[in-house]
Amino acid sequence: MARGDGLSKSYPALPESVPVARRALAAVAVAAGAAGERLEEIRLAVSEALTNAVVHGYRNGDAGRLHVTAAVTSGELWILIGDDGRGMHAWNDSSGLGIGLSLISGLSDDFAILTRASGGTEVQMRFDLNRAGVVSPVVNREDRAARQPRQPDLASQR
Repeated sequence: MARGDGLSKSYPALPESVPVARRALAAVAVAAGAAGERLEEIRLAVSEALTNAVVHGYRNGDAGRLHVTAAVTSGELWILIGDDGRGMHAWNDSSGLGIGLSLISGLSDDFAILTRASGGTEVQMRFDLNRAGVVSPVVNREDRAARQPRQPDLASQR
């Protein structure tokens, strides 16, 4: 994949958009050279971010969009997943397990959560494509101590 190639697309914020957007992002990753374990890490992190946007971005049947951007530069894949929803808040009625952001943190080389100027939330992920794969977020290859995922600073998102 040449520098500057990538993806910029919007999808309806519906559960059926998650696999469609994931396939499009995986195609960018494959074209950039991601394979094997690294590709699976990218797919899983992307799935978590997309699902979070669908489930938590919009409430009460509100219609919305998922905004997906991917670009490759200097051996890194940057993926941005945003919504125009209600923003990031602590909600007591979440149906999820609450591990999605920690999972994204452990799978990506870097990530950030931002409030979009236009409203909603954006998750930014960076993946080093020169690495074949990262150590599992739970136990590394030599079964040594567990790797601790980076925790996002959610206090600034309130």
